[in-house]
Amino acid sequence: MIPVNTPSLLGNEKQYLLECIETKWISSEGPFVQKFEERFASKVGRKYGIAVSSGSAALDVAVEALGIQNGDEVILPTLTIISCVNQIVRSGATPVLVDSEQETWNMDVSQVEAKITERTKAIMAVHIYGLPVDMEPLLNVCKKYGLQLIEDAAEMIGQTYRGKECGSFGDLSTFSFYPNKHVTTGEGGMIVTNSKILAEKCRSLRNLCFQKKQRFLHEQLGWNYRITNLQAALGLAQLERLDYSVARKREIGGLYTDLLSEVQGFQLPFDNVEYAKNIFWVYGVVLTEEIRFDAETAMNRLMEKGIGTRPFFWPLHEQPVLRRMGFFEKQSFPVAEKLARRGFYLPSGLGLENHQIQDVVRIVKEKLR
Repeated sequence: MIPVNTPSLLGNEKQYLLECIETKWISSEGPFVQKFEERFASKVGRKYGIAVSSGSAALDVAVEALGIQNGDEVILPTLTIISCVNQIVRSGATPVLVDSEQETWNMDVSQVEAKITERTKAIMAVHIYGLPVDMEPLLNVCKKYGLQLIEDAAEMIGQTYRGKECGSFGDLSTFSFYPNKHVTTGEGGMIVTNSKILAEKCRSLRNLCFQKKQRFLHEQLGWNYRITNLQAALGLAQLERLDYSVARKREIGGLYTDLLSEVQGFQLPFDNVEYAKNIFWVYGVVLTEEIRFDAETAMNRLMEKGIGTRPFFWPLHEQPVLRRMGFFEKQSFPVAEKLARRGFYLPSGLGLENHQIQDVVRIVKEKLR
């Protein structure tokens, strides 16, 4: 079996975890939390970092901290993980969707301005799979209409847009440290910002909105979204090896492209676009019309040979739970629908070895002719 992801734990992870155990600092009060927050924020060019329990928690806190509420609208891509829309809906706001770009698979920023109304409060830019959203026109739209920007950079740790770190663009930017990310804490996430006021709001919201003077007297509802010292210790060790991890991901992506470039029936990811070099968080492929079956069939065929895969995100406008709430009636986003049905990604984890990539490609050629 070649799993879709195998993490790499080859740095100081064991040493730092032992330090947590020996000092007995294992809770969210431990010193590694602050160290991780400060060094991660610095790495992406931000003043403040707020570590939380997951990337989804980071998005929840970001939406709440920006004051998004009943009657507001938030524009975001339909092709993204459902975490992006959860707190928007729970806050009483309305998600407004845009389609994907066929080439990069990211949100089509050219569609955003036409979606803006008097109720629009924010735009959520979600970088997916390996290339960032084209941020410059999106930033111009935000400035023109006075909109807030949430930047979900969960999959882009170490990526840049026109030489500037992904995660450095939003009023609030969020990251995930799930095991398939370039920095993992097992489960975990981070919010970064340059605003001291927003940072303080986020810290309060992740910690049940305890107050300094009267801890158990609450003016606002928050969450227990704290990260532990153990998780932060892992994250710090992972962050120390980020440059290696990014370089290795690009090696993996380059080898896949070299081996698959002659194979008919696949749209492969771009190595470069004008504003970024692909970081290959995962190696995605989209079946072209030459292939008569869909991604589900392709993944089942590969699983028969022990190759782990994962489908692309399913569009938000086709999510049953959101449709039952009355959202997106009769809406269609054809590019995202095609990508969801014909796109999937191959084993791409940092623990993947070159001979395994060669085995994957051999089986792809054999089973997906």
